[in-house]
Amino acid sequence: MESANQLVSVGTFQVLKLPLGFIRVLEWLFAIFAFATCGGYSGQLRVSVDCQLDKASSNLSIGIDFAYPFRLHQVSFEAPLCDGRRRESLFLIGDYSSSAEFFVTIAVFAFLYSLMATVVYIFFQNKYRENNRGPLIDFIVTVVFAFMWLVSSSAWAQALSDVKVATDPDEVQELISACKVMTNKCGSVQGPRWSGLNTSVVRQTVNHTLPHHNTHTTCMVCFVVIYSVSPQVFGFLNFVLWAGNIWFVFKETGWHKGGPARYAGAPPEKQAATFSQQQPYNQGSFDQSGGYSGQGDREQASEYSPVGEPTSYSNQM
Repeated sequence: MESANQLVSVGTFQVLKLPLGFIRVLEWLFAIFAFATCGGYSGQLRVSVDCQLDKASSNLSIGIDFAYPFRLHQVSFEAPLCDGRRRESLFLIGDYSSSAEFFVTIAVFAFLYSLMATVVYIFFQNKYRENNRGPLIDFIVTVVFAFMWLVSSSAWAQALSDVKVATDPDEVQELISACKVMTNKCGSVQGPRWSGLNTSVVRQTVNHTLPHHNTHTTCMVCFVVIYSVSPQVFGFLNFVLWAGNIWFVFKETGWHKGGPARYAGAPPEKQAATFSQQQPYNQGSFDQSGGYSGQGDREQASEYSPVGEPTSYSNQM
């Protein structure tokens, strides 16, 4: 406990009130939502095949389950041929695993980096600003992640639209041989729900929680809203966060004129030389106000002193 208390006392938690630290926390939080809503998604669709000439062969509820990483060409299901008891094994069309896995990978690495950067801001602020390396590395990584979020979100948005088309019950019916016969009737029983990850589970939790624990209602409703948002929306929100944070990270570098790290990496000799160049101007400003007395001031004052007035302290004595 003592070591933990010492670590907390050393940490500068005030950085979380600044835009740099606060946005990092938001990036960490939204990265969790991004890979959770995409990486944990599972959907189901149902179609029906009604054999008019052979009612015994009909199947009015054919369930087709698919999930992340959306390798639909490996998702199989069986459908009746409306020819006795014969059935055919079919597969969905498409492989969208590359875009989905790329999106989740970027989200996971963004989550890890945001967490690491937040810890560095709080507990290792001096090391972060040492030689200006920390802000420069942070700036470059932030730019890279902003670009990767844009690319991965755009790729996943296109892949998600293709997944929706490939899992459309009307499109799936075209794969079934019995549906191509005019005498048979095929229809859609249930389409996949794209509202998000585990929405039904959270809603069930809300229904069971409401009569007993009213204090948890607001929290559960928040999870429902969060999980009802599409993963691609979280992707573009992360892009906005990372792109907006570029400016605040740039202000910490030596490239920014007003950045706090302007002289952080300079050796003491250069800092002293820079300060000494500013010293004559400071002396002049103090001389005019009369608030500073030095040898040069006394000599300058003697030149402008009125006739008959003492020009030095010794003359007054």
